[in-house]
Amino acid sequence: MARRKAPSIRDGVLDQLLAGADPKTAFDPGGLLDSLKRALAERALNAEMDHHLAGQDGADAGNSRNGYGKWTVTTDTGTFELAVPRDRHATFDPQLIAKYQRRFPGFDEKVISLYARGMSTREIVGHVRDLYGVEVSPDLISAVTDAVLEEVAAWQARPLEPVYPIVFFDALRVKIRDKGFVRNKAVHLALGVRADGSKEILGLWIETNEGAKFWLRIMTEMKNRGVEDILLAVVDGLKGFPEAIVSVFPEATVQTGIVHLLRHSLDFTSYKDRKSVAAALKAIYQATDATAAEKALTAFEEGEWGRKYGAIGQSWRRAWSEVIPFYAFPADVRRIVYTTNAIEALNAKLRRAVRARGHFPSDEAALKLLFLVLNRSAKEWRMAPREWAMAKAQFAILFGERFTRAMA
Repeated sequence: MARRKAPSIRDGVLDQLLAGADPKTAFDPGGLLDSLKRALAERALNAEMDHHLAGQDGADAGNSRNGYGKWTVTTDTGTFELAVPRDRHATFDPQLIAKYQRRFPGFDEKVISLYARGMSTREIVGHVRDLYGVEVSPDLISAVTDAVLEEVAAWQARPLEPVYPIVFFDALRVKIRDKGFVRNKAVHLALGVRADGSKEILGLWIETNEGAKFWLRIMTEMKNRGVEDILLAVVDGLKGFPEAIVSVFPEATVQTGIVHLLRHSLDFTSYKDRKSVAAALKAIYQATDATAAEKALTAFEEGEWGRKYGAIGQSWRRAWSEVIPFYAFPADVRRIVYTTNAIEALNAKLRRAVRARGHFPSDEAALKLLFLVLNRSAKEWRMAPREWAMAKAQFAILFGERFTRAMA
């Protein structure tokens, strides 16, 4: 079926519109484009009023027009004054631009898009002024972006899947002003992998109280939102987190993320030694089974780098009970658990946005930005990782009916 072409404007009509005007100024604030927008908006509003009056009956049957009111509205190209029709009974509520709304549809979306890209409210004010010649206040930008908080609350309370084969739990540090001081707070993120390999952000939490109670609250919240089982929980080595997970999801296998352990290990080393230490640690996480891995860890501890950086071996030993499950998985599952490309890429975007902002005035301001970044990132996800086809078959063998429930 052939696609219909959009109706074109005839040259004669364009000539009429441009008559007596400098074509170069057509796109300037207050130029031809804004004049056309105003004319079309006013015609649409008058058509809405005609429809409103024609559809009234009963007590409103005698309603009629009652002149015009003047509204100054902001668009993505400038500001202009609209003549908005009024009716005698004051029952007309236009759909094109609602009562008490002074921004055209599309303006808020552009502001939110700029905010999601890490721009501060004052930077957006400057951007709108430079690009469109429109003066807006920082308070207006804050009001526009604050509307996102309702969306965040609804998103954070939405129902989740009953079973997730994998859930990655990770955290990043964010500077937030709290009671007059700028504090480092942890923002925790849960990324779930569904049975078909697709990804879903399950939640975002700002840590208020360090420790087991906080982790338990996250797990309980997920259960209350419909999660009945997590097959494999990949965590970043936080103390008390594994215990909180199994207290709510007792059958879950808790696995310390190998990438987190490596990153933590390299924090102990000088910059010039990092490549050599990382290469030496490969023998541990590439071992064929847990026994071979422990021998490799012992060899590392007794070797040059283990003796120089004793804290590395100790950190692996402390997390060993959560490292061991890794060696029971086939190569395809190991690759997914080890690389964690999805959450690493996500964290990179979040960290860029956080760095651009410096610090946040409140927890809500941090949540607002991080939610918008996550939302934009989720829209880019298209398909499951290549390894998932093989990993799925392995999950079916390893977890049996529990994985079959996730497929239902």
